[in-house]
Amino acid sequence: MSDSLLGLDEPPQPQRGEAYRVLARKYRPQTFSALIGQDAMVTTLGNAIRRGRLAHAFLLTGVRGVGKTSTARLIAKALNCIGPDGQGGPTIDPCGVCEPCRAIAEGRHIDVIEMDAASHTGVDDVREIIEASRYAAVSARYKIYIIDEVHMLSKNAFNALLKTLEEPPGHVKFLFATTEVNKVPVTVLSRCQRFDLRRISAELLAEHFARVCEAEQVEAEPEALALVARAAEGSARDGLSILDQAIAHAGLEGEGVKAEAVRQMLGLSDRGANRDLFGTLVEGQAQKALAGLRAQYDLGVDPLAVLRALLETVHGVTLVKLGTQRLSGQSLEEREAMEGWAARLSFPALHRLWQLLLRGHDEVAKAALPIEATEMALLRVIHAAQLPDPGELAKQILSGSIAVPTGAPAAVGAAPTAPAPATVQETGPVLPTNLTELAEHLEEHRRLQLAMFVRDYMRPVRFEGSEIDFGAARPLPQDFVRELGGALKDSTGVHWKVTPVEGATAMTLREEQAARQAAEREAVLASPIVAAAIAAFPDAELIGWTKTGSDG
Repeated sequence: MSDSLLGLDEPPQPQRGEAYRVLARKYRPQTFSALIGQDAMVTTLGNAIRRGRLAHAFLLTGVRGVGKTSTARLIAKALNCIGPDGQGGPTIDPCGVCEPCRAIAEGRHIDVIEMDAASHTGVDDVREIIEASRYAAVSARYKIYIIDEVHMLSKNAFNALLKTLEEPPGHVKFLFATTEVNKVPVTVLSRCQRFDLRRISAELLAEHFARVCEAEQVEAEPEALALVARAAEGSARDGLSILDQAIAHAGLEGEGVKAEAVRQMLGLSDRGANRDLFGTLVEGQAQKALAGLRAQYDLGVDPLAVLRALLETVHGVTLVKLGTQRLSGQSLEEREAMEGWAARLSFPALHRLWQLLLRGHDEVAKAALPIEATEMALLRVIHAAQLPDPGELAKQILSGSIAVPTGAPAAVGAAPTAPAPATVQETGPVLPTNLTELAEHLEEHRRLQLAMFVRDYMRPVRFEGSEIDFGAARPLPQDFVRELGGALKDSTGVHWKVTPVEGATAMTLREEQAARQAAEREAVLASPIVAAAIAAFPDAELIGWTKTGSDG
């Protein structure tokens, strides 16, 4: 047989190179020390392992990309590590070189079973787990089931799992991960040790990305990494995916990752142009503002991105006015500009700017003509910026210090009068400013149960603009915050941020009323006539009084 038939005369084939691994997979943490931003959870796990107080089920929850699945695999390695010499036990610092550690890291360990609940939602899938869990581990210390997105299991599947989850065999551990913990039944939550993985701060993400770039031998500007970190919104995986794209965007010339290139890649407006635009809005220069907007639009910047950038600027100025720390990715020039605006603008003015820009953002998102809608939104902001503060104006009208026009035209040369009520309303709705006004507002809009909860259970902490921080005198319904925010959005047209906090000591409206009535009662009892009557008739009781403000 000839060599040609055997293929011996063919030229040698090039060897296949190793397939490229994206950064999010390549730099998946392999030790707890490499898990960024989750120090509290690592400390708790380490103490539990050292003391031998291991739960039989763990629930890991958090937003996408914070390390839930990576943490589950690390726990599996920590529980099954046998050390380089094969004699080790459970440890918070798995060696990474023993066979169980390497097999788990490569996803091939027979006793560590990973399952995606999104594609295995039924009760039959859970029955297979229950049946298999009865048998001892083949080669590992523990048989471990990692179930990702566990909230997608059906109700029957959860019910089938309950008994095994409460009293599993000693050799079995369950590790659940979910992004929507509110969808996991309470009966399951009560059987698990829960860890809430936090969003990773932009500062930690930027430092992590700098180490990745150094390992990849890629030059990157600190400002570029800060932009990537902010765009990641607390997710390491999202940030590494963006960084991967930024490195590819940089090309082969070795220029590295530049901040300007990242802005263009992410569709962000130029910060300098954005500062100029915000300055023209505050100063009320309509023509210059529209020209600046059109200049950005001609460069390909999305109108929604412009409005988002302006909202970020208002938020940044507010934080500077509050005296908070500098945001990541801010240049010295940007910081100085924000400090200047913070000194000029009051909190009511900043809240009004936020509401107007937020309203404009919602309108542009649904508009058939986005750039035209953005122009009209900016003109509305400029018009409102030239008006007096609506709250102060309302106080002056109520006090009678200024007159409200009745509709008759003023004589030429007459003293200027306040704008008509319709003009005042153009600056936005009149919002409740305290719990009393909030309860009355809800009652006016027939949200009586919410009003009752506000009066009886809410302890005020902070009430600024459309943001409410409160404590609870008693446990409130789970959906109270969502329903209250939705009711206020429907009645005012403004997005509200309602946040429960711990440790509130202020009295509720009901407690204030009770304290006020008690004080009035004591004052009545202390009056000379009543005191004399009580002294003459020791068995007498005060059952009512006529003091203003009492219930009688």
